[in-house]
Amino acid sequence: MIEKLKALGVNTDEGIKRFMGNTALYERMMAKLPANVRAQNVMKHFENGDMQAALESTHTLKGVTGNLSVTPLYNAYTEAVRLLREDKPEEARAVVESILPIEQEILNCIESSGS
Repeated sequence: MIEKLKALGVNTDEGIKRFMGNTALYERMMAKLPANVRAQNVMKHFENGDMQAALESTHTLKGVTGNLSVTPLYNAYTEAVRLLREDKPEEARAVVESILPIEQEILNCIESSGS
């Protein structure tokens, strides 16, 4: 899984370092990412026009993806949080929508690893 995630832009070396070099722990925490992403359901908040919930969800995912060094998602969620705080919901939504394909690839990689 680690090598596949690297190929998708995840900084696994940094992530494992953050977990004090414990690759098994990093992989266990990474295995929880798909459920976390689905629980936040960011796009549903945008679709419902609930920008406060969208902000809270994107901020949560920014933290989760940052801790795991899932760089492409972290960068997108960081940008979306900034835009939501600047009252630019359509721009924030576009950023989130643009990352969905890579997000799905990352989640598929994690889920298919069986970790």
